[in-house]
Amino acid sequence: MKFGGTSVGSPQRIKDVASLVSPRGRNIVVLSAMSGTTNSLIEISDAVKRNDPQLACRLISSLEERYNGVIDELLSDESSRENAREITGNFFNDIRHTLSNPDSPLLEKEIVSRGELISTNLMHAYMHEQGVNSVLLPALEFMRTDEHGEPDAAYIAKHLKSLLEQNPDADLYITQGFICLDHEGNINNLERGGSDYSASLIGAAVMADEIEIWTDIDGMHNNDPRFVEGTKPVRNLHFEEAAELAYFGAKILHPTCILPAKLNNIPVRLLNTMEPEAPGTLIDNNLEQACIKAVAAKDNITAIKIKSGRMLLAYGFLKKVFEIFEKYETPIDMITTSEVGVSVTVDNERNLDRIVEELHRFGTVTIDRNMTIICVVGDLEWQNRGFEAKALDALRDIPVRMISYGGSNYNISFLIRAEDKTRALRALSSEIFS
Repeated sequence: MKFGGTSVGSPQRIKDVASLVSPRGRNIVVLSAMSGTTNSLIEISDAVKRNDPQLACRLISSLEERYNGVIDELLSDESSRENAREITGNFFNDIRHTLSNPDSPLLEKEIVSRGELISTNLMHAYMHEQGVNSVLLPALEFMRTDEHGEPDAAYIAKHLKSLLEQNPDADLYITQGFICLDHEGNINNLERGGSDYSASLIGAAVMADEIEIWTDIDGMHNNDPRFVEGTKPVRNLHFEEAAELAYFGAKILHPTCILPAKLNNIPVRLLNTMEPEAPGTLIDNNLEQACIKAVAAKDNITAIKIKSGRMLLAYGFLKKVFEIFEKYETPIDMITTSEVGVSVTVDNERNLDRIVEELHRFGTVTIDRNMTIICVVGDLEWQNRGFEAKALDALRDIPVRMISYGGSNYNISFLIRAEDKTRALRALSSEIFS
């Protein structure tokens, strides 16, 4: 059971989470840092890097004072409060010690890791005050990445199993999301959104019956509720459908979360901490046939078109183009081709100038910025007649720069101008879901 930052964002919400998990038996609870904490810790890290110890100390003291207020509101017994203040104080002292080494390459990761360590210790303290025999499972003792930066599944399973065996009588296990060690034993993390990944990796390691991701919204919706009125939660999604939606803009779920659960056939349920009775979204390997499930949008897209007469019937052309993107570690989202050209999209412009410079060797290069990918997801097997036509008809009044269909059985993607995004999302909802 994973709870995000907003789910544990205040003393009352920590209590609400405790009341949710306590009756559920011997589960593993994965917690993010309290909302706002990670940003504050990054701000502290930036001050340390700039060699501004006075600002860093003020920021540390301000955050520590905030947590002392959380402790006073969360815990009722004075001895419990004193113990919690001592533990959190030690974490903040660890952060203060980083002031002496502002050039450390691990500085930010070491500082940011304290957010999850504090939130789990506070939950653990509250559980004990409520008479729950909870046990802390330190993520830094089992969560590790290999030399390629990927989770070391065998290491995770072995060391997590050992920790569980050492505490067989626990009512509940609590651990940190997001943080881990790298293969050399240095503090690392699974990147932003990584608490979802932690929960999925842990679920796979113990072969859980189910992985629950608790957030502040009732499951994955069939469109973006920020731009479209009347969206509805999708009650069931196939793993592939969920992965497409997560990658193409549905913020409720981190894209990497799906894979460990999918490989081990463990259902993932997305639930709302604020409405715990709501059914949420169940993600598994069951596909609802001939059904469009949802629409998502991915912003900040750049389209690159390479047009070359030399491409005509030339084998090896695409290989050379892709090697340039590989050289500059820039992944491609969409691709369409013709006999004389190829168009691709990227969401990272960091090395775009150098990429374009090398692409000019092959022909004329055209760049379109401020684009958005609109992704329509469902059972889109090509034999299902009319689905692609329905999506295209919805966008009949919107200029479409690229269309990608047939790359998978689960999506059709459209590249449009960012300024047309809201209109496109609403038109698709009206055409497909009304």
